[in-house]
Amino acid sequence: MTIPETSSRAIAGLQPKNLWNYFLAISSIPRESGNEEGVRNYLIQFATKNKLVHHTDKTGNVIIKAPASEGMEHIPPLALQGHMDMVCVKKEGVIHDFAKDPIILKRDGDWLKAEGTSLGGDNGVAIALILDLFSDPEAKHGPLEAIFTVAEETGLEGAFGLDPSYIQSRKMINLDSEEEGVFYIGCAGGIEVNGTILIEKEPVPSNETTWAITLDGLFGGHSGGDIHIQRANAISSMARFLRIASDSFPIRIVSIDGGTKRNVIPSVCKATITLPRDAKEQLYNIGEKVLLDLKKEYEQTDAKVQLTIEPVAVTPKQAASRKQSLALINALFLAPHGVERMSHTILGMVETSSNMAIIRTTDSAFTLITSHRSSVQSSRDMIARKAMVAFETAGAQVSLEGPYPAWTPNPESPLAQLCATAWESFMGKKAKITAIHAGLECGIINSLIEGMDSVSLGPNLRDVHSVKERLSISSTAKIAQFLRHLCPIIT
Repeated sequence: MTIPETSSRAIAGLQPKNLWNYFLAISSIPRESGNEEGVRNYLIQFATKNKLVHHTDKTGNVIIKAPASEGMEHIPPLALQGHMDMVCVKKEGVIHDFAKDPIILKRDGDWLKAEGTSLGGDNGVAIALILDLFSDPEAKHGPLEAIFTVAEETGLEGAFGLDPSYIQSRKMINLDSEEEGVFYIGCAGGIEVNGTILIEKEPVPSNETTWAITLDGLFGGHSGGDIHIQRANAISSMARFLRIASDSFPIRIVSIDGGTKRNVIPSVCKATITLPRDAKEQLYNIGEKVLLDLKKEYEQTDAKVQLTIEPVAVTPKQAASRKQSLALINALFLAPHGVERMSHTILGMVETSSNMAIIRTTDSAFTLITSHRSSVQSSRDMIARKAMVAFETAGAQVSLEGPYPAWTPNPESPLAQLCATAWESFMGKKAKITAIHAGLECGIINSLIEGMDSVSLGPNLRDVHSVKERLSISSTAKIAQFLRHLCPIIT
């Protein structure tokens, strides 16, 4: 593990020192979903160094157990939980290999950020908070169990595969939330739609020219935690432009690519198209009009949106047929994105939403992925079916993938009430108990371990799953202290 000097300077002088050193170390270990071996080994080494009992289950999750402080052995065990993996995205033009390069940290006032990439505060901060607590000889607590899961960001795979035989706790604090003083007792369920469209290629006529279209400058963000902000979606916006352009002249799609992860609102989409040579002026005019409309509509959320149209010197010999190209454009234009419905149960919470997440072009096919969330299973499945039908209009073979259940809120949760009372005592102000539209592992773990009562909390994090992700330094320190206040009183 190589720790960049720039990152070391970014956390220099921050308190608690051990916490930020752990975060620094974690940030230096590649841990994109599916590549958790390095951080798993780091956790095992931590447990070994501190003489703590640890287990690794067949899914790759790590469980570490810390004994009770002297005189607190009678307290029932408490689980603290977070995930090892992170969403890896980077700015256009940034050279960074997430399989081997460390995240480069930088400090901006009270915020810790990354240089040109996502930070991984989601959920590296949970690991740092837990290791800091487990290694503190002054901290008072009953028996503790740390549950570190894998592949949370790609379908909650670690939670689904968790071996419950290693867990004795029946109360759990999940540390994967992003707003200080807000305690979550429920979350949405989710499902994905995958579509594949085999390309019907035909020769490009000699009287057609080729154009590269880029739609970028969008904010992006978390498809659960940020969907209520109603930011622009690069794929949907590209489809809008192409649909309007196709009213004026026929289009052939050579390629179209956008989005990075299933749970990230896409901020960039690129398309290569061919069109009649005499359509050049109209193409520019339509681009200017669509860009102006986007800037007006998304002035508060995506003011830096850009639509770039550039000629391509070499025209390919083949492209998708005009008929198929229009069908694909229509399918993307129809596919749902954004908030579908607000909750009538919890004021201000999104009930059902969609994210037109990824489109890719290979030599033989267009592949499409959308993700859908809802706290109501029938609504989740219905909005997913809308996406399926939209894709089917373009001849796609579609499938539903990775369903996971909602975590049904329990307003009477004893643990939630205890946490809220402890927060008011610790902070001198009331906590908020609510549910969240983003997916959390609590519902799955609760279903695996009978009698488990869970609450999710965490420090202030902003714009996770994006290159603007940032973690509040002061809020993280506050949560570290709150855990020391909370753990001894959970019985």
